[in-house]
Amino acid sequence: MGSQDLDYSPCRYGASRVTFRGPRCDLSRPHALFFGGTSVYGKFLRDPLPDLVGQRSGLRCVNLGVVNAGVDLYLKDQALLDMTARARVTVLGDVSLQNMSNRFYSVHPRRNDRFLSATPLLRTIFRDVDFTPFHFTGHLLQRLHSLSPVRFADIQAELKEAWGARMRTLISRISGPVILHRIAPRVAKGSSAEASIVRVDDLLTADAAMFAALRPLVVDVITTSPADAALARDAEGLVFSQLETSAAQSQFGAPVYEEAAADLAPILRRFAPLPQSVKTGPP
Repeated sequence: MGSQDLDYSPCRYGASRVTFRGPRCDLSRPHALFFGGTSVYGKFLRDPLPDLVGQRSGLRCVNLGVVNAGVDLYLKDQALLDMTARARVTVLGDVSLQNMSNRFYSVHPRRNDRFLSATPLLRTIFRDVDFTPFHFTGHLLQRLHSLSPVRFADIQAELKEAWGARMRTLISRISGPVILHRIAPRVAKGSSAEASIVRVDDLLTADAAMFAALRPLVVDVITTSPADAALARDAEGLVFSQLETSAAQSQFGAPVYEEAAADLAPILRRFAPLPQSVKTGPP
């Protein structure tokens, strides 16, 4: 089944120049905002995570996720930050470590996976690299790691430190309560040869300790640890074309997001409007 069968209903909110997955929600009613990357946007999914949480919690959940989003996208968009003042709660999901500007390179302000330029510091550390051919952060970082895991370790440390600092800034600029949500990464399986292949995405994933360090600043940190049964149904519920097979295989299947919704719904329910009391006695 081709991904053209999915209608992402692109839409915008207020003065923001970012395009989000629709349909557009009515923000005059009580609602929660979901910030985050691909897992919030719901690439290849008929029912993205915010929709699933909304169905379970009774609170309208607005999907402001962006594929491959980094922290910069939200920090640099005042229109989105202003929206948090009207929300009952903001859920901050996966935002990439590698897709943000830092001491080594800069990224596009809205398409954070787009590599713009290397800083003099990175050019000094990797004098043997021509940065002209690189257009995406993933391609760049995979190449740098393959050239020198030792030199790459400096980049890894910088990105983790920058992510923590920038997340603190983002949380401080969000009006109202914040909930952090992460989906624990899958454990690599397969042959020993496959297991020995290092994926940069695995090296640049915010771990439990990094989220735990932010706990004092938020209402709660929710971690979804997918059950083996859900992970076994890897591509179930994903809609993609043959050309998109590789990209889809890097995503969790629908059962994992059902588990994530079940984890998030109870706490979101606390922010849902109370049902109108039933009047008793004479009219």
